[in-house]
Amino acid sequence: MAEINTAAAQGHLPGVAKSKKLSTRVDLTPMVDLGFLLITFFIFTTNMSKPTAMKLVMPKGGDEMPLGKSAALTICPIAGDKIFYYHGNLEEALINHQYGFTSYSLRGGIGSVIREKQAAMDLAGKKRDDLMLIIKPGDMSSYRNTVDILDEVMINAVTRYAIVDISKEDIAAVQQVGG
Repeated sequence: MAEINTAAAQGHLPGVAKSKKLSTRVDLTPMVDLGFLLITFFIFTTNMSKPTAMKLVMPKGGDEMPLGKSAALTICPIAGDKIFYYHGNLEEALINHQYGFTSYSLRGGIGSVIREKQAAMDLAGKKRDDLMLIIKPGDMSSYRNTVDILDEVMINAVTRYAIVDISKEDIAAVQQVGG
């Protein structure tokens, strides 16, 4: 049993009638019980955080949508946590050396490539929202790689993006340029 005891005052002053002071006794057992009941109540009634998933809406098959070459950036996650990317059309990008390899790092990673593309579109007089990001994960990339790229899409406020299957031409280009 928990309790607080305070001793009565022992002082005696001359000319003052001596009165008997009783000690104060407070029993804290009910307070401790109430505390544990409240803790138990809040633990059982609290909603634990549940994992949430990002909604991903995939379009139905149909006609291909025309896309300006200067507004397209294609990202192909490959093995070893590396990313092959190119601007516009694959054949023209290989001829004009508008491709490269990057990683998921904070500096010089895929986020920097996306921001550079957005800045280039601003300089060209186009709207930043016209950027079309094409994500092409394949068998050589992991699920985590795709999620990391989608995180970069959200961080850099890319409003138009698509996830499509990687083509044989993209795989051959990665092998050709040394990925």
